[in-house]
Amino acid sequence: MKNILQQIIDKNRQQEIAETEVIRDQLTDQSTTNNRRDFLKKATLGGIAIGGLMNLSLEDTIARTTSNVQRSSSPSDLKITDMRVAVIGDGGRKPIIRIDTNQGIYGLGEVRDGADERYALFLKSRILGLNPCNVEMLFKIIRQYGYHGRQGGGVCAVEMALWDLCGKAYGVPAWQLLGGRYRDKVRLYADTPGAKDPQAFAETMKKRIEEQGFTWLKMDLGIHVVANQPGSLVNNKFWDGATGQYNLKEYMGYGNTLHPFTQVQITDKGLDGLTQYVEQVRNAVGYEMPLCADHFGHFDINNSIRFGLAMEKYRLAWLEDMVPWFYTEQWKTVSDALETPTCTGEDIYMLKGGFKPLLDAHAVDIIHPDLGTSGGLLETKRIGDYAEECGVAMAMHMAGSPVCFMANVHCAAATQNFLALEHHNVDTPWWESLVKVTGNKPMITNGFANVPLDAPGLGIELNDEEVKKHLNRDAKGYFEPTPEWDQKHSHDRLWS
Repeated sequence: MKNILQQIIDKNRQQEIAETEVIRDQLTDQSTTNNRRDFLKKATLGGIAIGGLMNLSLEDTIARTTSNVQRSSSPSDLKITDMRVAVIGDGGRKPIIRIDTNQGIYGLGEVRDGADERYALFLKSRILGLNPCNVEMLFKIIRQYGYHGRQGGGVCAVEMALWDLCGKAYGVPAWQLLGGRYRDKVRLYADTPGAKDPQAFAETMKKRIEEQGFTWLKMDLGIHVVANQPGSLVNNKFWDGATGQYNLKEYMGYGNTLHPFTQVQITDKGLDGLTQYVEQVRNAVGYEMPLCADHFGHFDINNSIRFGLAMEKYRLAWLEDMVPWFYTEQWKTVSDALETPTCTGEDIYMLKGGFKPLLDAHAVDIIHPDLGTSGGLLETKRIGDYAEECGVAMAMHMAGSPVCFMANVHCAAATQNFLALEHHNVDTPWWESLVKVTGNKPMITNGFANVPLDAPGLGIELNDEEVKKHLNRDAKGYFEPTPEWDQKHSHDRLWS
């Protein structure tokens, strides 16, 4: 090996001598322009040629020739130059943004599932020309444009992309920038939409354990299970069967009506039907498996308590979003009445805006932020840290693409009181192939996400050809230029 290297060095020395003589001749030539002369001087100083290594030993030559290899960018000189978008469609919308820089490195983020990519594109004019590594400062510039629910999606997408960029610039994983990690693997819980046949649903849940390796499960459990059974619900006919929780076309329809205002109630027969459903699922997965429940329907705290008491013997891991998150006192009433843990938070934007009142009042047992709404990686970690001070654990809601998923993985790794992260696309065969991991471990192994230990930023790059196969038909191309969002036309200060 040394002989080969010595031959290369000898050959390079001869080339360097010849190149040095050519450059010296041009520097002394009166016809050489000043621009050309400056270029030759910089080349002489910046390179490893020009005879600089001719008298070095073999070991010193290797050290010098590798010392100039660029392992990261020049973070202090980074500037944001562009923001573009591509929208994945899988029955919904998952907008992926890409923030580009003057150094060729870029960051990926994701607008929360079901939200509009324009929530992020609107922010482009606010961050152009700024250094993406000043993540907290940039977040303070744009955070006023976030809000609860999907309206937080744009701000959070930008924040994700900034951490991805910053990690790539410094050559470290995003979790390192958040203060380090508590774990190398992130526990996942598999979200499984409900089925009308409880036996078939139980078999699906069993598959989650035996074939897919999950150690935590969640099921949709609500009045939709018994809505077609006569005598199970009160006042549901007025709301077209009260099954349209996500039918948001009519402002005064069931899906847009807050829980206390529907007067839908569950009868004893309805409770019996729901308990039979849960019992079959519990028997299939066993009692050692954490099993949580969601999507109950829009009914008030009285029915929430009746329902929760009926579920006590099945030891569910949590009851999620029983009432709207902003009814702190109602949440405390429900939580105080039940032994089963209560959980909410997927629609809350930022700590002081929503989580802090719930935590200060000890109104819920588990907080459940969605990083695509709650403020991104750093704010979600801060939410988890504050919850830890209040003696409350944190699970994480996630229904996005692998881009948002990996942002959650880094945040979960950096937060001590973390329980489990939602995986909402377990049965989508092409979901993982949307990205390529840049580390040496697969994204998911047997129900756990692998925390990237040797990959900068989020630890992924898009698989362009695969993403293009699954673009939303109504979306505009694949990371097409967005010059229409370059200019800022408003005065954004919130005070005088």
